[in-house]
Amino acid sequence: MRSPKLAALELKRFGRGKLPRAALAALLLLPLLYGALYLWSFWDPYGKLNKIPVALVNSDTGATVKGEHLTAGDDITHKLLDSDTFDWHPTSAAEARKGVANGTYYLSLTVPADFSRQIGSSSGKSPETGALKVRTNDANNYIVGQISRSVFSEVRAAASTKASRGFYDNIFISFADIHGETEKAAKSADKLGKGIGKAKKGADDLAEGLAKAKEGSRDLKSGLGTLYKGSGTLETGAGGVADGTQSLSDKVNDVAAKVRPFLKEHGKEIGDISQLVADASQKASDNLDTLPETTSTAATKARKASDDLAADYRARCEGAVPTDPDCPALKKSVAAAGTAADVAEDVNKLVQDHTGQLDTLGGHLDDLHDQALWLAHNAPHLDTDLDSAVRKINTLNSGARKVAKGAGTLHTGLSTAKTGASDLDSGVGKARGGADTLGGGMYRLVDGSGKLSGGLHDGAAKIPDYGEQDRDARTEVMSDPVRLVNQALHKAPNYGTGFAPYFIPLSLWVGAMVAYMLIQPLNGRALAAGASSWRIAFAGWLPVAAIGVLQTLALMAVLHWAIGLEMVRAAGTLGFLMLVTACFAAIVQWLNARFGPAGRILVLALLMLQLTSAGGTYPVQTSPRFFNAIHPFLPMTYVVDGLRRLITGGGLGPVWLACGVLLGFTAAALALTVWSARRRQVWTVDRLHPELSL
Repeated sequence: MRSPKLAALELKRFGRGKLPRAALAALLLLPLLYGALYLWSFWDPYGKLNKIPVALVNSDTGATVKGEHLTAGDDITHKLLDSDTFDWHPTSAAEARKGVANGTYYLSLTVPADFSRQIGSSSGKSPETGALKVRTNDANNYIVGQISRSVFSEVRAAASTKASRGFYDNIFISFADIHGETEKAAKSADKLGKGIGKAKKGADDLAEGLAKAKEGSRDLKSGLGTLYKGSGTLETGAGGVADGTQSLSDKVNDVAAKVRPFLKEHGKEIGDISQLVADASQKASDNLDTLPETTSTAATKARKASDDLAADYRARCEGAVPTDPDCPALKKSVAAAGTAADVAEDVNKLVQDHTGQLDTLGGHLDDLHDQALWLAHNAPHLDTDLDSAVRKINTLNSGARKVAKGAGTLHTGLSTAKTGASDLDSGVGKARGGADTLGGGMYRLVDGSGKLSGGLHDGAAKIPDYGEQDRDARTEVMSDPVRLVNQALHKAPNYGTGFAPYFIPLSLWVGAMVAYMLIQPLNGRALAAGASSWRIAFAGWLPVAAIGVLQTLALMAVLHWAIGLEMVRAAGTLGFLMLVTACFAAIVQWLNARFGPAGRILVLALLMLQLTSAGGTYPVQTSPRFFNAIHPFLPMTYVVDGLRRLITGGGLGPVWLACGVLLGFTAAALALTVWSARRRQVWTVDRLHPELSL
């Protein structure tokens, strides 16, 4: 008898009576219990999270930040209540703790009392981190706790982004405020510079007026004023110049290691001082040229005035009886004029005797003038000519010392003449020196105010002044600088679709396993009749394979039209599953045919090994090493990979590989079943008295 007829005879047994027909119908629908019911039970759990009761506790009392009332806790609470994330139940902290403990709520989210204050502190001096508190209880449900961690991470990120936006917005507003205040300061500096310029002009006018006043002092007592001016200017100028050049020389030599940055910073001041020295030495030299002539003229005039006054006195007061009442005063004037004439003649004699020294002193003053003028011109770039500048300054100091020494000698000789003119000369000299100092200080103030104004304008240009639109754009980027752009290839629309490639082959394996509990893997009559072993094997495989095809059609019809499973390649999926059920039927047939009752245990054990190593839930790499080792050698591994590509899309490489593996397993299992059928045709004691019977 041929194999199809043997298979038909095997199926005819189920047509005899109601119970066998019911058993066949149950057999056809059995995969629905594993495939359809399992997938239906958790088809889209993430889409129904809004049915999970969760406690929401808002203890936030709010805070006032820069005059505005902040209620971050209320904002988060309103958004959560408006969302479909969970079934939120606003409650107190005590009720939330009690509810999570007894299972009324799966978990709780608490907004602490100081949450707004902590969020608002980001714009203050002592920023703090706001904390949302989540309480879970894995005794209620472990998976809900895992889901909540992902959900609350998004809540935390949203709250952190809002706090960061406020913090960065305050920074950019501060930039705008600083920019505006700096511009105001720059304008004020401009006005200050103009005022200082006017003050400098006044100081220059004052110095010029004092210089003229000092020149007027020369007319005191005919020639003594001129003499005093020259000697006073020479003494004060030479001493001051000597002290100044000595101080300059000492400073330059003492800070030689640091002289370049110093000269670079103070080069202009050195130039100004040197210019003053050049002007003073020039004036002193000019006065020395006229000094002998001035003293001689003064002595002559003083003597002539004394003689004229004495003659007048003799004419008016030395008669027999003086009649003029002014004679006593006139006599004193005659004596004073004589004394002044004597002093003038002594000064003239002293000057005439030291004419050679005056020439020498004039030469030193000319040298000092030339050297000081050179220094005034070259001071701004002294930092680049350091060695030459040091030598020049030392030479200038030496010349100033010589001038000071000559001036001292002259001053000693003119000490008698200084007595009468010293007070006036000293006062005018100090006033003029103060005016010069004031002029120099005002010059530096003008320069400094210009630098201040320029620096403030430059600073204002560098400080950002963002408008509201630019500020909002930058605040948004800085508060959330990195965004995750998620691109899913061949994305499964829901949880059930993602797990369908795992539960469908499970249900078909169970269908084949139960089918061989009702259908004999090897027909007993055929074995007893001596039919060929391959016909017996095919006769036992064909009815279960046919039932498997019907099981597949029934399962996929329910999954597609009743539950909503969408397949990218529906026809390919059906064809592939028919190959799968044929392969599973061949493997289960062989295990039952070869091992008898023990084969049913092996079928169940093999199912467990396949479920744990197929990678249908978590990637197999996360499993222990044993399951990674057996993963490539079991058929369900390839079935799961192939179904994923057929249901959700992707390349067909794993599908063709799975087809090849399944065909190989099918052929090998059928060959082993043929061999087992041949063995079963030989009766042994073990077959007559089996050790185990199920």
